[in-house]
Amino acid sequence: MTDQAIIALFEQRNEQTISESEQQYGALCRSVARDITGSAEDAEECLNDAMLAAWNAIPPAKPKNYCAYLLRLVRNAAYNRYCAAHTLKRNAANTASSLDELAEIIPDRGDVVDEVERREIIGAINRFLQELPIKQRDLFVRRYWYLTDTVALAKMFHMTESHVRTTLTRLRKRLQKYLVKEGLL
Repeated sequence: MTDQAIIALFEQRNEQTISESEQQYGALCRSVARDITGSAEDAEECLNDAMLAAWNAIPPAKPKNYCAYLLRLVRNAAYNRYCAAHTLKRNAANTASSLDELAEIIPDRGDVVDEVERREIIGAINRFLQELPIKQRDLFVRRYWYLTDTVALAKMFHMTESHVRTTLTRLRKRLQKYLVKEGLL
């Protein structure tokens, strides 16, 4: 079933849309959530939370790319669940290391950064990603948006773990140069 057909079912408030979404994107969504939370049970809960969020948002929302929309809902649910579970706990290494790698380039300045500057940085990062070859873009997004660890990325992209880390380091340096050129750093 196409994304547009699934959205049409949402608009009709047809409960079949949940099973169609699950069939079409369930495995991918669970994989993303599992990479972030580290737990199959939590991944299932994140998928359920994302489906409920989609049900409540569509309509009036009408996403152009339902897969990306659903993945964003799943990623946000997984990240929120991860943060809640690890607020003062151990085992935050994967998420912390992923975000620390990017923090070297884009420092968190808290309340100092206003909404306009944040949007400029997001726009610049999106333009940077559009300029990358698809494999590098996918690698970057999987690591820094979906928080996939380097071992899984190595398997996914048929690379050695060392090659993945080297490529990500080079991409971060290129991003830093790009942001400097854009006058954002």
